[in-house]
Amino acid sequence: MSLNKVMLIGNVGKDPEIRHLENDSVVASLALATTERYKDKNGEWQEQTEWHNIVCWRALAERVEKYVKKGSQLFVEGRIKTNNWVDKEGQKRYSVEILADSIQLLGKKQESQPAPRTIQQIVAPAESYGEDLPDDLPF
Repeated sequence: MSLNKVMLIGNVGKDPEIRHLENDSVVASLALATTERYKDKNGEWQEQTEWHNIVCWRALAERVEKYVKKGSQLFVEGRIKTNNWVDKEGQKRYSVEILADSIQLLGKKQESQPAPRTIQQIVAPAESYGEDLPDDLPF
């Protein structure tokens, strides 16, 4: 038995990159920053930021396109995928990405962001939810 599961909470570093493919699929790519704070041996607070490449497909990518922007705080669940290839110079290259299964918008709702804020709402196809969601949702 094995498990490939990632859970991250962080902030989007720039507006997501959205691509509409020939087969009508949509893919969204975004950079998510997670920051760890700790005290060093001198008792000084330090911060270490990691950047994660997040990839979303289909309905989830469409929701990301609609609601996620630079600065959005997200909870992302997904799995790690490593890509490898040989570049023009013959060097073997690697990249690591998180294939998102679900995304939850966190933080305060902004006026320009009429987004649903639960995992089920952002994961479900747009047809499942009306665009006029109330602001006083009980969560």
